Amino acid sequence: MSDRLDTIPNRRAIVDRRVLAAALEELTGDGTALRQAGAALLRPALDAGRAEIARRLEEHPSQGAQAAAAQAFLTDQILRLLYDFTTQRLHRLSNPTTSERLALMAVGGYGRGEMAPFSDVDIAFLTPWKATGWSEAVIESMLYTLWDLGLKVGHSSRSLDEMVRLAKSDLTIRTALLEARYVWGDQGVYDEAAARFDREVVAGTARTFVAEKLAERDARHKRMGDSRYVVEPNLKEGKGGLRDLHTLFWIGKYLHRVGTVAELVDKGLLTAAELRSFQKAENFLWAVRCHLHSVAGRAEERLTFDVQSEIARRMRYREATGRSAVERFMQHYFLTAKAVGDLTGVFLAHLDDSLAPKGRRFGGLAGFMKAPRQLNGFVLDRGRLTVPNDNWFRTDPVRLVELFAVADAQGLEIHPTAMRAAARDARLIEARVRTDKRANELFLGILTSPRDPETVLRWMNEATVFGRFVPDFGRVVAQMQFDMYHHYTVDEHSIRAIGLLSRIEHGNLAEDHPLVTAILKSTSMRRVLYASVLLHDIAKGRGGDHSVLGAEVAMKLCPRFGMTPAETETVAWLVRHHLLMSATAFKRDLADFKTVLDFAELVQSPERLRLLLALTVVDIRAVGPGVWNGWKRQLLGDLFNAAEEVLRLGHKQTGRAERIAAKQADLRASLGWDAAAFATYARRLPDGYWIAEPDDVLAANARTVERAGDAPLTVAAQVYPSRGATLVSVYAADHPGLFYRLAGAIHLAGASIIDARIHTTRDGMALDNFLVQDPFGRMFDDADRLKRLETAVGDALANRGRLAERLAARPLARTRADAFAIEPNVLIDNKASNRFTVIEVNARDRPGLLHALAHALFESKATIRSAHIATYGERAVDTFYVTDLLGGKIDGTLRLKSLERRLLDAAEGLGIAVAA
Repeated sequence: MSDRLDTIPNRRAIVDRRVLAAALEELTGDGTALRQAGAALLRPALDAGRAEIARRLEEHPSQGAQAAAAQAFLTDQILRLLYDFTTQRLHRLSNPTTSERLALMAVGGYGRGEMAPFSDVDIAFLTPWKATGWSEAVIESMLYTLWDLGLKVGHSSRSLDEMVRLAKSDLTIRTALLEARYVWGDQGVYDEAAARFDREVVAGTARTFVAEKLAERDARHKRMGDSRYVVEPNLKEGKGGLRDLHTLFWIGKYLHRVGTVAELVDKGLLTAAELRSFQKAENFLWAVRCHLHSVAGRAEERLTFDVQSEIARRMRYREATGRSAVERFMQHYFLTAKAVGDLTGVFLAHLDDSLAPKGRRFGGLAGFMKAPRQLNGFVLDRGRLTVPNDNWFRTDPVRLVELFAVADAQGLEIHPTAMRAAARDARLIEARVRTDKRANELFLGILTSPRDPETVLRWMNEATVFGRFVPDFGRVVAQMQFDMYHHYTVDEHSIRAIGLLSRIEHGNLAEDHPLVTAILKSTSMRRVLYASVLLHDIAKGRGGDHSVLGAEVAMKLCPRFGMTPAETETVAWLVRHHLLMSATAFKRDLADFKTVLDFAELVQSPERLRLLLALTVVDIRAVGPGVWNGWKRQLLGDLFNAAEEVLRLGHKQTGRAERIAAKQADLRASLGWDAAAFATYARRLPDGYWIAEPDDVLAANARTVERAGDAPLTVAAQVYPSRGATLVSVYAADHPGLFYRLAGAIHLAGASIIDARIHTTRDGMALDNFLVQDPFGRMFDDADRLKRLETAVGDALANRGRLAERLAARPLARTRADAFAIEPNVLIDNKASNRFTVIEVNARDRPGLLHALAHALFESKATIRSAHIATYGERAVDTFYVTDLLGGKIDGTLRLKSLERRLLDAAEGLGIAVAA
């Protein structure tokens, strides 16, 4: 690939080696002083060259390959100048022996002629035999000067024999030397090294090298998350990134000893069209990488949220309807990563054909059929499904869908050549094919397959057949959502959700989801459920409510798929309300019966409730790793059970007294208290307490109160594995402002509150239960940590640690959430509850947010009855059920406006008071 260095325009504007060589020649002095003078002369030339490359990239922000080559060219010239200066001025030999010869090679990415602004300078010094005193002095002096120039150098110094021995035994060294390029020094030593590398290292080892590089690639993908659709991708090492392109070139170069990617066309490993795709992807990825290094000011390979917007601006992306500039930029990135994946598939197919013995797959088993058999006209090639001729899809475009249906039905992998043909001919899918009854039957069969719909749908998506057959889905392919909550692009999220639904249906996740597993075993509406999972996010990025717009898409698509009017109506309802259950469970008080009534009134039927639970679970789990937890499972289960009871018995609160009595009887039996002692305890607590808390929390609270006796403050922390959190119970004398002090104390103790229930006994004691996690979303789960948590909260509440001063002194940490513009929003609802005013605050998440909001409520003379904390990446949604000081709802326009203003100021971090 190094020939691109010769195509850089106006190279002397980057660095003029002749001018610098003359200036170096005029330097006087000797030893260290002369070396330092040389470095002082080269440093501004290096800086000026970098500035010129940066200016060119700013002027032409998409010319990544040229920018990468220009960095390598600049480095070449600096190294050549330094080599000559070192060997001719610092360590001059008047009569060198044959041993005193030295070659300087570029290896790795630098050897390819590709460098980002802060890439390492990977070089190798080669000597014909063991290094002499002269060569060691030259190498040492050059390295000191390179370090003085601020360059990060990766270097090796070896004899030719050592080079061969190490290249044979170490795959990384062999790969680096594969791309070795002569920079300066003794040309004869370099030529001998290149010849020996070909003759003694490469010859006869091609198959082993290919197998090792592919295994290395697979391990790298697994380490990086094994998806090219993660929203903060590693553009060098991640799936679909630069390293995947490098791997293809390495394999091709090792097999055929070519010097450029273009030569792989003549060798049959790429077609001319595939070469253009390779070069286009490479150019884009290098542009992004160079911009990323410039924005970060260091070597950085991960496209994190805090740099994505700036790179989108630098690369001149603009907003479009429903999508921001950064979302359009990242969609381009993901489409490029997809193109790299497509290239990998067809490249390996070419490789397979060229390396594998007849009847076998390279690196695989023998084809399990000696003669390919017909499968609706498709054929088998070494165990993989392919097409009988190049015009197969053009003759009947419905076969583009049928290819995947046959692969699903027969459990077959699709041959890369068939995938390439499908991708090429996907444009043949027009209105006639989309409305074809057989094509839609085949597609619905794939979607609802009892086998592995996720894999087959992903293949369809890779071949672009999916997006062509369902254009609404094509609109969300590679579309990211610029937030910290969603880990994948919209299309990847939807396909993963279908895979999760299939795994639950097969019973593979029964331990995590016993309720949904049971639902899927008994439902007669599988098609409805799979279709709703496919379509729930299909209208994202259209500039409106994606739930409403998605329901409209469902009403149009489901009849086309062959679904009945009743099925279509149910799918549309599920898509329209796919966020309803999670919003209710995570943001509302399920102990407030009106919450359950309002939810059940919207759901209307038990079957809808069951389907909605299944859709909600797979939607949340498919967001990304770590998003699903026991707390969410418990809340969704509680809402499901409460709503099912309402839908079964009618919209009346039945059996409240009976449920309280049953809970109290169970608790007394578990505690073993005598009747009089338990009756005294039970009378102290209001009915709402018995309804709100589950049995295990009731038991924990009773033991805490018993242990407390007459103590003014007791804090108890225990692991709560069923909710993936730690339960912190505080029993103390109730007084105004207790909740915000508790929130501040728990924050200072290093914990995050995810749910809170506040209770006051009839004799004036507060009994408050908090579910907390550590900053990484995990439980405090060992005895020492639990004890420290109890002590920290107790000390803070007793003001032994000066809570107010410590909170005031604690700076607001700059978090990754700062990359997102989130306008705080306060919603006050006096209709959501019969007894309480419900306040929902949306704001950027940050440490201490709950404390600030609770203090604002205290200043507004509002009493918090329960708090529910939900986080969606960078966004926090904190919901409070409050009353005035007399126990009534808060009303009055002026008072509500004042309350809203205080909460907005607290959400923005303005005027936060931390009085103890």
